[in-house]
Amino acid sequence: MNRSQPLVLGIESSCDETGVGIVRGTTLLTNTVSSSMDEHVRFGGVIPEIASRAHLDAFVPTLRQALADADVTLEEVDALAVTSGPGLAGALMVGVCAAKALAVATGKPLYAINHLVAHVGVGLLDGNPDGGAAGGTAGRSASLAGGLGHEGRLPENLGALLVSGGHTEILKINSITSDVRLLGSTIDDAAGEAYDKVARILGLGYPGGPAIDKLARTGNTKAIRFPRGLSQPKYMGTAEEPGKHRYDWSFSGLKTAVARCVEQFEARGEDVPVADIAAAFQEAVVDVITSKAVLACREHGIKDVLLGGGVAANSRLRELTGQRCASAGIRLHVPPLDLCTDNGAMVAALGAQLVMAGIGPSGIRFAPDSSMPVTAVSLPA
Repeated sequence: MNRSQPLVLGIESSCDETGVGIVRGTTLLTNTVSSSMDEHVRFGGVIPEIASRAHLDAFVPTLRQALADADVTLEEVDALAVTSGPGLAGALMVGVCAAKALAVATGKPLYAINHLVAHVGVGLLDGNPDGGAAGGTAGRSASLAGGLGHEGRLPENLGALLVSGGHTEILKINSITSDVRLLGSTIDDAAGEAYDKVARILGLGYPGGPAIDKLARTGNTKAIRFPRGLSQPKYMGTAEEPGKHRYDWSFSGLKTAVARCVEQFEARGEDVPVADIAAAFQEAVVDVITSKAVLACREHGIKDVLLGGGVAANSRLRELTGQRCASAGIRLHVPPLDLCTDNGAMVAALGAQLVMAGIGPSGIRFAPDSSMPVTAVSLPA
């Protein structure tokens, strides 16, 4: 095996994207994704059984396309990596079983990867097309404060803000391969879930994130003041005596507040100002996310932060995160959008880091873990 520039194939199936990515060291060769989102639209959200069956149908064609696009064969691959958690149990099972089958058939070592840490690992990839960075400036996922210019390592004092349909977390990355710390997370709905639920209330359909983001541009963010969950002093505490939820989020109450607001307009026989509600809701979400994330970074000495997850595509989140990070002297890095959402390239990227760090593979006896903690970067043999 080439441990300095390993050729790693990554498999992602934690939700509704079937992803296969191939990297050589820190160079991205291909990122092939098949999404089943269209099959879930009429249900207003991801249906686990439908997602699992879609993974079964899509895996082999996606694998073949990835190998063709990268112009490599399975025999040339040095190692395999697969998302083992967190995620939907049935969806994870499909990807894990496929990866194990490949490992047995080819004799290649297999790494069981943490989905959330992989979102950070993707920041090490170079060879990517330009992606929009916060504040409208062009950037590349490889632009992590010159981290790649120093033997391909992530910068010191690195944090990650992950915002997606299933996760909202702020992490401190002491070591991408062995030491990841969870600083704060949502205690109920993730931000993406809140967007989908509010979009349903407003009659905007699924997925809710893009619809609300677009409509909010025409609305007044100050028309309605929606609550910022867990931001009261009793939850925040102080830097010396931090409250229990100082860096945590809660979006369930916000969703309920939107529903009550709509009900009040309807009860009065008035037209519901959908654009204003969408704008005010979005402002409440991004305001509390960015304020708490920047607070966590400042109080833990984080100087660089990576924004990832599907909600990283949200224009207002990118704008406000960029502004607040700049004011706090924190460098913000946003990978290209196709690498922010779930994909196999991020799994392969983290797998390559584990290989280069000399960490042993997981073998084939592990089981997928739908609630895999972020502190477990990979599963040991």
